[in-house]
Amino acid sequence: MRFLPVNLSAFMIELHSLEETMALTHLLRNRAHKLAIEEITPAARTVLVRFNSMLTNIDKLIDQIGRLDFSATELKSGPLVTIPVHYNGEDLADVAEHLGTSIEDVIRRHTENEYQVAFCGFAPGFAYMVAKNAQLNVPRRPSPRIRIPAGSVALAGEFSSVYPQASPGGWQLIGVTETAVWDLYREEPALLKPGYRVNFVDAARAETTYSLPQPTHHHKSHEKMVLSDDLTVLATGLQTLVQDYGRMGLSALGISESGAMDKGALRSANRLVGNDIHEAALEITQGGFKAQANRPLLVGVTGASCDVEITTAEGIHYFAQQYQPIQLAKGDIIHLGTATKGVRSYLAIRGGIEMTPILGSCSFDTLAQVGPAPLKAGQCLAVKSLKQQTVISLNELPVLNYPSAHEIVVLDIVLGPRTDWFTQQAVRLLTSQLWQVTAASNRIGLRLAGDKGIERAKHQELPSEGTCVGAIQIPANGQPVLFLNDHPLTGGYPVIGAVCEYHLDLAGQIPVNAKIQFNPIKVFNEFEGSRDTYAYN
Repeated sequence: MRFLPVNLSAFMIELHSLEETMALTHLLRNRAHKLAIEEITPAARTVLVRFNSMLTNIDKLIDQIGRLDFSATELKSGPLVTIPVHYNGEDLADVAEHLGTSIEDVIRRHTENEYQVAFCGFAPGFAYMVAKNAQLNVPRRPSPRIRIPAGSVALAGEFSSVYPQASPGGWQLIGVTETAVWDLYREEPALLKPGYRVNFVDAARAETTYSLPQPTHHHKSHEKMVLSDDLTVLATGLQTLVQDYGRMGLSALGISESGAMDKGALRSANRLVGNDIHEAALEITQGGFKAQANRPLLVGVTGASCDVEITTAEGIHYFAQQYQPIQLAKGDIIHLGTATKGVRSYLAIRGGIEMTPILGSCSFDTLAQVGPAPLKAGQCLAVKSLKQQTVISLNELPVLNYPSAHEIVVLDIVLGPRTDWFTQQAVRLLTSQLWQVTAASNRIGLRLAGDKGIERAKHQELPSEGTCVGAIQIPANGQPVLFLNDHPLTGGYPVIGAVCEYHLDLAGQIPVNAKIQFNPIKVFNEFEGSRDTYAYN
């Protein structure tokens, strides 16, 4: 095992095979609580481990893991799922040509071998499945498609999968299924989980009619009536989302944490109005939000600097201060002007917003499309009733020095896990060159541009592996992508470093055209595990 740095509370374990990865993952999940492990993200040859740095330290944990004997670990087989496939994929003929066989033989290999779900990632419900004897190892497409339809059955490397929803992708398409592998409104949204077994059958030749779990997008148990229209949204600006602390611990379903991009600002906004600090609030991107109070409401605005203008029912205008409680009377209209420093402002309402949590959170994940949809003009929000009196804060101050579009922002980073995939000159370039934030940036990540691109020393294809918030991924063009809260859980491009956790809020507030300078806090070195590390046989 190799232990590679990721950030201050995570590291990656590199193994020799998928079998080793699955065995170690099984062992770690059974001992996660004892080892103070908070989340495990397995991939093809790696396991990403996030731990509680208050309960353990990285050297102790690596030593404990290094001493584990997972050579005798027995992987229990999960339930068997049958998926009918119409083998009419655009790449089916190319796959057959690459393998030097016929289309009929590709279908035979895919249907006659039982697959097992090794891990999930990329998108909610996207399962990486392997079969020992399928002999269907094919490379990804040279250029990914912009849109692959939901239900597409595909191959890449040693894996097969089904695309849960329409998305970009570079896998080879061999067919399509009507089976819904992801449905938020089912009791178990993901049809396939690690350990599950899968049989693909040729729908054109199947004698049995299979009962397919279909989406039920209007399931009554997930509907919640709005009992009041306490706040009417008049304008949303570029984007207004409901965000709380996010969804932690759902990587097994292929779901990242999402949540507020500036959690410090979210906490301050909630303290201003006497809410629990994890309560959901409105995340407003670049200002432009406007809403009318339909009853007296106490609100607080934090985060990106902007004018907060109040217009009373009598037509009187005045400006309120951020980081101070704001009392709105019935009929008052609150308007947040364009952000002048930072990107995202937070508006909390005393009591909290009445929303139905989805998978334990009210946050909207822009990549996974999970959570309450972005707000629209004309939409009404209900406010929860306070069950008890709470104290409001009058002493809130911005934790960050919010940057403008013309500033240079220094972000501390940890080098790894794939720093050694790049030339020494490339690593120096990463930390010496300024990287401009481009307009293609969003909650998924900051797309950066520099005068020179980062060059790789290793050019082989990297098997998909886990990524963290703050990961700096280097695609083929050499221009970095800095992953933010809605990032994919796994990726196929090497990660050269990751932003330290204490600078993640700042990273989420860097506006377009601002420049970033990366500051490594130490040199890249893999960790040394126990000398008694067991090998998997």
